[in-house]
Amino acid sequence: MKTPVVGIVVFPGSNCEGDVAEVLTGLGAQVSFIWHTESDLSELDAVILPGGFAHGDYLRPGAIARFSPVMSELVSRANRGLPVVGICNGFQVLTETGLLPGALQKNANLSFLCEEAVLEVASVDSPLTHGLTLGTTVSLPINHFEGNYTCDAATLESLQEHERIIFRYSDNPNGSMDSIAGICSAQRNVVGLMPHPERAANSITGKTDGISLFTSLLTLVR
Repeated sequence: MKTPVVGIVVFPGSNCEGDVAEVLTGLGAQVSFIWHTESDLSELDAVILPGGFAHGDYLRPGAIARFSPVMSELVSRANRGLPVVGICNGFQVLTETGLLPGALQKNANLSFLCEEAVLEVASVDSPLTHGLTLGTTVSLPINHFEGNYTCDAATLESLQEHERIIFRYSDNPNGSMDSIAGICSAQRNVVGLMPHPERAANSITGKTDGISLFTSLLTLVR
């Protein structure tokens, strides 16, 4: 069986790359850290943009990261079908590049949130959810100040109509439109979500709901 090779893009200010790598290697994948100035993604089966504060979140989260050399190649390959996952800050980067629609704005209560969130699986047609069951719930940590998803009415209608909302908050913590916690692209290969599945993938802590998301991704690329 093929060993999947997953690239993890590291920007100045990324801080969750090690957690993501630990989960992936524990599930049998090979991990390749990709510094943001690199542009060779040819050997990768999937790419993950981890959480953190890319380029210090200056201007707004992801606004500078979108101009990193790696992103031009990533956009090109994503448009040709490469599975790409953005977690928290990575989700923000994906919206800035245009790989995903909409934007992440400040939480409705203008407070930084660090807590558990229950998510409902709203679509099983994505790299992170095809191994899950529609309508079931997972509990994942959130850790963000600008996780309030917003988009225009036409975009929201399209996301709903084409079942591109893959996770919804059961109890919306940040004011996200339609309780959106994660979405996918029109081709369904690019996924962004604000909660952190890598922080719920450790049997030592007893938080393991995130494992199923990474298992889905690896099953797909295998």
